This record gives sequence, C-alpha cells and structure tokens, in this order.
Amino acid sequence: MARRTPSAAEQHRRAVATYVKAGGEESVQRVITAVQGLSRKLDQWYARQLADLDVTAGEWAVVAALAKSGAALTPSQLADLTNVAPSSMTHRLDKLAERGFVERTPDADNRTRVLVGLTSAGWDFFSLAIRSSDVVESEVLQDLGDAERHELARLLEVVIARLDELPLAE
Repeated sequence: MARRTPSAAEQHRRAVATYVKAGGEESVQRVITAVQGLSRKLDQWYARQLADLDVTAGEWAVVAALAKSGAALTPSQLADLTNVAPSSMTHRLDKLAERGFVERTPDADNRTRVLVGLTSAGWDFFSLAIRSSDVVESEVLQDLGDAERHELARLLEVVIARLDELPLAE
C-alpha cells in the first residue's frame, strides 16, 4: 500500500509539535514554521515557472534585480545583489543578452565601466513572469479578505524590519 504524503497543514502541525517538544515557544514556532513552509512551497512553484519560461534561477535573479533597481547597474553590482562571483555574472549576462533581455552600454561617466540595463523585451519578460506568478499567489491568499491580507502584510513587514536589527550568525 502506497504511503500518502501528508498535507501541508499536517506537515506544519507535526513540525510545530516537534519544535515545541524540543523547547520552542508554540506561538513563535507556529509563525516561523508557517513562513518557512509557505516559502518552500512557493519556491517549488517558482522553480517550475522558471523552467516553463526557459530561464534559470540565476538569470531570473539578474532580470529581477535590474527591474527592482529601476536603473542600469554594473556587472559587479549585479553580482553583489545576486550573490554570485563576477565570472558567473558574465555568463548570465551573455545568455540574457542573447535573448534580448539586457543590453550593455559604456558608462558615460567612466568609459572603463559597462552598465547593464533591461531592454523593453526584458521588461516585458519580467512583467509576464510577475503576472503569471500573481495568479498562484492570489490563489494561495484567496481565503483571506482584503482587510486580512493588508493586516498580514503589515505584520510581516514589522517582522521583516526587525531582521535588520538582528546580528547575523557567524
């Protein structure tokens, strides 16, 4: 007999119970475990979406970084933003340029530097991907009303702001 995969809700309950048994505070574990579970499931969906769009996660990170910056960036800045070595960035930029998503131009202020920006095709690609993911994200949140979504967003933003005040583990 095949074993049934536990539902996301069952996995959440089991994880919380395990952490509480080990000494964790239940309310803290319920929140953190829920956020981790949500993130993991969305990451799985995003990975499938990127495969369908024929783009790697690294290439997507570059497109998203450029879209969010609203300006052209140097390859070094992009490498820093996407946590990769500059040599890896060169390869990503080559692939994205081949697809017409980015263009490299000399920096007018420093001719030894190159700036990378999204093309209109790159922006269209970014917009298409966001609209596609919004469908699934909206489904995930469909059981919450507008006021509940706003309150959840507000509460998560409070938690995110606190992250900047915590020292990184070394």
